[in-house]
Amino acid sequence: MGTKRAPRPRPSRLRWRSILVEGRTARYAVGGVGPGVLFLHGWGLGGQAYTRPLQQLIRMGIRVYVPAMPGFGGTASLPVEPRTLAGYARWIGEFADAIGLPRPVTVVGHSFGGGVAIKVAHDLPDLAERLVLVNSIGGSAWTDDRGVVRALRDRPLWDWGLHLQADLFPGRQLTRVLPVILRDAVPNIVRNPRAVWEVAHLARTANLASELAALAERRLPIFVVWSKLDTVIPESTSMSLRTALGDPRTITVPGGHTWLMHDPNTFGELITNVIREPFTGPDATTARPAAAERSWTTNSQNKRRQQGRALP
Repeated sequence: MGTKRAPRPRPSRLRWRSILVEGRTARYAVGGVGPGVLFLHGWGLGGQAYTRPLQQLIRMGIRVYVPAMPGFGGTASLPVEPRTLAGYARWIGEFADAIGLPRPVTVVGHSFGGGVAIKVAHDLPDLAERLVLVNSIGGSAWTDDRGVVRALRDRPLWDWGLHLQADLFPGRQLTRVLPVILRDAVPNIVRNPRAVWEVAHLARTANLASELAALAERRLPIFVVWSKLDTVIPESTSMSLRTALGDPRTITVPGGHTWLMHDPNTFGELITNVIREPFTGPDATTARPAAAERSWTTNSQNKRRQQGRALP
């Protein structure tokens, strides 16, 4: 008789847990084995809307930590005074201490979570090994409907809402992404509408140019990811963020603001390649222009091209 092969271990799944942070209840998810990624979610959500892309990271050999930030996903709100980007960043540090997060880790932030990630990397330099900003807030500029570049703080909140709505409705987004977002966002809006409103104001007025410049001077490995059809974080906002950083590694992907929920395979390949890519600072990027924007083509996208299917 032949020797039976031992069953291959199945990758773990995200598991949600509760813990006390600063004496208040916090919800978070963790799963996987491998290099650590701390993922910070976007506005109005609590982390569960990102299950598909984060589960893909786990399948690709990453250990994922996903806190529901204060006021969202069952995590208690911050007291009134520290409800700022700096306050959220400090809370992330307390959360990391509470769960015994191994440091440093790759910090990935999407949208509003990108702004928090910038403050985390700036204020807690021992926590972030590298920073990945996915369709992130933090830039200082915005182009209005007449094509005039204006300060981001002048962008009306209703304009953000209109573009987020438009981002979710094309094609398969309507049936694949929108229900997932609503399941995560609606309970937050019902349970804590004030937190949702306050975070929207933080996102609308965020200008992290000085923090970004300091991170560039510190030579922290930073990757800026932006999708070509994003109107929630338009190109002018993304460009102002990149300008503040000087010459970050920039990756463009197909899709809109919520592309990673729609295309978890691309997100998984992108993050795992970023983690594996050697980076020793701007002086090491002379093999290709550091300021040049490069499009990201993954194996899954190549397969779809070969099969004649359009990219989302």
